[in-house]
Amino acid sequence: MRVELAIVTALALAGCSFAPKLELPEVPVAESYKEPAPWTQAAPADRLPRDSWWLGYGDEELNRLQAQLVQNSPDLQAALARYQQAKAFADQLRSGLFPSFSLRADGARTRQSATSPPAGQSSPRYYNSYGAGIEATYEVDLWGRVRNELNAGNLEASAAAADLESARLSLQAQLADFYIALYGLDREAALLADTVAAYDRAVALTKERHQAGIVSGLDVARAQTQLDTARSQVSQNQAQRATFEHAIAVLVGESPSRFSLAPRSVPLQLPQIPADVPTNLLQRRPDIAAAQRRTAAANASVGVARAAYFPSITLSGVYGFESNRSTDWLTARNAAWSVGPSILLELFDAGRRQARVAQARAVLDEAGATYRAVVLGAFQEVEDNLALLHHYGNAAAAERSAVTSAEQSLDFAMNRYREGAVSYLEVVQSQTTALTTQREALDLETRQLRASVALIRALGGGWEG
Repeated sequence: MRVELAIVTALALAGCSFAPKLELPEVPVAESYKEPAPWTQAAPADRLPRDSWWLGYGDEELNRLQAQLVQNSPDLQAALARYQQAKAFADQLRSGLFPSFSLRADGARTRQSATSPPAGQSSPRYYNSYGAGIEATYEVDLWGRVRNELNAGNLEASAAAADLESARLSLQAQLADFYIALYGLDREAALLADTVAAYDRAVALTKERHQAGIVSGLDVARAQTQLDTARSQVSQNQAQRATFEHAIAVLVGESPSRFSLAPRSVPLQLPQIPADVPTNLLQRRPDIAAAQRRTAAANASVGVARAAYFPSITLSGVYGFESNRSTDWLTARNAAWSVGPSILLELFDAGRRQARVAQARAVLDEAGATYRAVVLGAFQEVEDNLALLHHYGNAAAAERSAVTSAEQSLDFAMNRYREGAVSYLEVVQSQTTALTTQREALDLETRQLRASVALIRALGGGWEG
């Protein structure tokens, strides 16, 4: 009865836990973002699904590459394996909530010392021993050690799941960014091809005028310089495109030697991203979720360390058969059993438990500071890319106006040159200005598209709560 009373009392106390109350660090959250958004509020029906935000760019090739990324990316497969490791570890910890059973069987031939007690005339020096039975053990979780370990393991697995989602979002955003950069280079390549053709005609024009004695060879040299410079820019463009194409191949799990993307000139759409509020960001960003769960896991680990100050109680039982003969020993008269609790309380450890509690608290402090840093960094990323989108949009509009003026200036300069009113130096200056403004306009449009990708990533891959 005393044993049973002790067991019932222990089970009643099993709801105790020494984990402190979870308190996440306070993070200042504004009511709205400071930087203006360069779009209008989108209707809820037009919102993109969170797991396919890239559809807003309206490019089938990008959609195909994103699907290939999810299937073949080695980085994503590695992130999935890390999540599976964390989940398997949590499953291991869950076994601590239940008794463990084991089957034991042994046999031995023993020689006993003639002088070891209780040796005597009636005690055989040689004997056999055989045994078989079932053993059961169960740790009564009085102080919540097992439950806090399991809770920490589950939270770590949940954080690993958020890490997987974060890795997927990061890789998808990186692929979209590389693809947009490649698209920008293709548009620039088309511009340079037209420029080379125009400069080639200009060289032919100066040669004709030089042969006619109208202009000096200086004009021919200047025109040839412009043509050679443009051809050099074509080669530089091709080098940049090759590196982005290779990077895309690796992202989608292809060999760069066997992967190629045809040049594309169809304009990409700038997604209509609806305005958002900062508080929604805390619920949607997977890296924030992972940091929050790791803080909670560290909090549960403090409870595990505290529980070491209290006794551990283990219930154990054995039932089986023991005999000194190898035949007919699985009989009722050879049956043996034992059952009962064991209590272990460590009295002196030279400060080891205290140090473990201090270590667990330090880990909790670190996790809390990391959570706060991740949240603040997320707000910064959103504000940065809002600013980039807004100012790049204004800059692109101004640059398009500059392109129009530069093209008009080049037309005037060429007409005046044909009339003999100016030297070819003025044409060269106009050509340089026109090409520079055209390339800058294309670059600003590309940077604006890339900033939109970065903003969507900063918003957690979408904007639905």
